[in-house]
Amino acid sequence: MSSGIDADIALDAAVVLSLGMNRVLGRGAGLAGRGAEALAALAAGRAEARAAALAEVESHERALREVVERNARIEALAETRAKIGAEVPLPDALRPDEQSPDELTAWCAATDRALDEAERHLSEHLAAQVSAQIFAVPAEGLVAGTVPGTPPPGDEDVQRNLERIMTRLLPDAADAERRAVAEAAGLLAGAGTAEEAEGVLQEVRLRIQAANRRTEERRAQERRAAAERDAAEQAEAERRYVLGSITAAFEDMGYEVHAGFETLTAEDGTVTLTKGAWPDHSVRMRVDDAAHVRASMVRERPAESEDDRRVDVEREREWCEAFEAARDRLADAGIRSDVAWRLEPGVRELPVSARPRQTKGRAGQRERHRERHN
Repeated sequence: MSSGIDADIALDAAVVLSLGMNRVLGRGAGLAGRGAEALAALAAGRAEARAAALAEVESHERALREVVERNARIEALAETRAKIGAEVPLPDALRPDEQSPDELTAWCAATDRALDEAERHLSEHLAAQVSAQIFAVPAEGLVAGTVPGTPPPGDEDVQRNLERIMTRLLPDAADAERRAVAEAAGLLAGAGTAEEAEGVLQEVRLRIQAANRRTEERRAQERRAAAERDAAEQAEAERRYVLGSITAAFEDMGYEVHAGFETLTAEDGTVTLTKGAWPDHSVRMRVDDAAHVRASMVRERPAESEDDRRVDVEREREWCEAFEAARDRLADAGIRSDVAWRLEPGVRELPVSARPRQTKGRAGQRERHRERHN
């Protein structure tokens, strides 16, 4: 944009953390209680109160993230349990609401123990399935791809060793990985000597190691994907917060704020500011990723006289003053802006808007603003 202002944006830590908490809790864009207290303390210059409130927000947000991770693990193990047909109890997922950080942390610790126990039982169940099929013991839900046959010499010891080795296989290994392990174990049916049986067990060990490695890689990939989704959702929440705060600030100063779409959540983050006393002028503002804001005053029709250009300068000065006032309001909302570039009024002829001005009234804009923050 030309003939305007270019500023960098930085969100206060209380805003960032509170928006993250609100996403986990499933609430709207309004700040969580302690986050709002931290902002109020910041505005009042009460450093000690702010530090205490912010520390509590950080602790709560961290605990909520831990809960989200445990809930994801519960869901993954439930899928594994259904896939292998095991009857293994799992803890219920937690829907955090009014719990304190200490309560959430205690739940996570207890859930970790329960999930470790459940994972161990799932691995034992899978090991018993494969062992039962290899040694022709009837069982339900056996792993496909193995052929029962004559037990090898010392079959009881071999069976115990197989079950012990099989318990190392992660229960959420992919179907192909489990089949590869089961196929190797199936070779025990043809082992005629203890040495041959040991050779087969060694192959089972190697395949389990490979299966576990690939399973861990998949888990890590899923964690990275979840982190990327979380980062994208956080960025969107921050962008919505900045747009909503900008809207509120300028509406309170008598401007009408319009978007090119039905709401202020347009993908490009562009809004238009107008005033009833500005028949020929408006301001185009664009917010990029809640980190950068650019604004430019434009004309609705070409300037035709010196008087038009004089009015342009007056409107530009008015807009610059309004922007500075808005910066103070945004600072109270935890949005700091540092002007990187500014074009002073009258330096350049105002560009003419290529898009017609929208006519939605201020009441409609305020109604949408309230909806976003409820």
